[in-house]
Amino acid sequence: RVGHLHRRAGFGATHAELEEGVRGGVDAAIDRLLNARPSADLDAAWETLRTTIGQTNSGAQLPAAWVYRMLYSTQPLVEKMTLLWHDHFATSNAKVNNAGFMLGQYELMRRHALGNFGAMLRDMSHDAAMMVWLDTVDSRRDRPNENYARELMELFSLGIPHPRDAGRRNYTEHDIREAAKAFTGWRIVAGRDVFQEAQHDGGEKTVFGRRGNWNWDDIVRFCLEHEACPFFICRKLYDHLISDIEAPSADLLEPLARQLKDGDYELRPVVERMLRSNLFFSDRCYRQKIKSPVEYVLGVVRGLEGHEGTGSRIATSQLTRSMEEMGQRVFYPPSVAGWDGGRAWLNAQTFLLRQNLALSLTSTTDDRFGRRTDPAALARRHDRRTNEQRVDFLLKVFLQGDVTAATRTRLLEYADNAARSRYPAFWSAEDAEDQRVRSLCHLVLCLPEFQLC
Repeated sequence: RVGHLHRRAGFGATHAELEEGVRGGVDAAIDRLLNARPSADLDAAWETLRTTIGQTNSGAQLPAAWVYRMLYSTQPLVEKMTLLWHDHFATSNAKVNNAGFMLGQYELMRRHALGNFGAMLRDMSHDAAMMVWLDTVDSRRDRPNENYARELMELFSLGIPHPRDAGRRNYTEHDIREAAKAFTGWRIVAGRDVFQEAQHDGGEKTVFGRRGNWNWDDIVRFCLEHEACPFFICRKLYDHLISDIEAPSADLLEPLARQLKDGDYELRPVVERMLRSNLFFSDRCYRQKIKSPVEYVLGVVRGLEGHEGTGSRIATSQLTRSMEEMGQRVFYPPSVAGWDGGRAWLNAQTFLLRQNLALSLTSTTDDRFGRRTDPAALARRHDRRTNEQRVDFLLKVFLQGDVTAATRTRLLEYADNAARSRYPAFWSAEDAEDQRVRSLCHLVLCLPEFQLC
């Protein structure tokens, strides 16, 4: 249960975090994730990164910078929720082409990640990156652009009704056209959003059957007041935190949606309710999601404690390159709908890429990662000396023992057989022993169970 919590509400647990969670109980582990404090050192490093990337407009550095923060953060739940909202408000620097704007949007989402969805939606409606991404900057009274108004309703707040709700519509094309007029007149000047009244359509508009001289803030308010909005947002939280396989029933969502609406769209209480629910730890949820590339890669590095200790930091630029090959490059989602996720994360090619990265991280011969993630050193630090101890330790850290007895037996057989294998004559006995531990760990990271979250 502790491991499951850290996979879903973070990026995987270290041995120490698993031990602490088991000692104190799951509820206390949830408390720690919800109430985690920021690190002053990490925040200072982030500000330096942000300033440099913004000044040089280095889009290539954006993914590595965020992965760095995800890996070293003392607030993994905040970063995990920010990643959720990045997929929700999917904005790509491929079009925005402004690293400063993208970092500004990231900070916006992070600020509201467990805060108020209404405030986040309002701030997003005049966020510089979003204004470029969905063409609000080109929307004027004589030619309103419908892109933002459409996605505000379809992807950001109301959604398209589920097939079982056939015949019901949350909005019409007329609502989109009228709402688009309310977003006219906004420009970006010196990197900031500026309202130019001369380019704004100040006339009457009819949206959701309500007629008046509505502005952008009114349209956002109408979306938040719409009966579909709290259900849509709770369904999105459910997909990310609980299950993306089967759609939740209306009866299941209703109390969550009511809590979100009655709480003025405060996210934290609803997220906490989901994390503490029996459903979150049920068989319908447990290891039923395929890990995204971000979750897979960071789970490996964290499990191997590659982010701990002193000395040089692991090269997150190389980690993000591998994530991109697997299909996920943060700050560069493929479309306004974000990543497909789910089964799309795993196929023959991406599984091979996962195997190859696992080999690079555990081999210690890849110049990109060096010895930061050496399983042999990890086993020694935790005093695992025998094959049985090492197998059980690796299965505990990465899978919390969630494998069949047959799988454990086969891993033990491999370790025992490898001990009888011949290695180069110039290798010491310790070198050979370390190599066997690395190969064993690579096998664990390639197990089907480890691909699941």
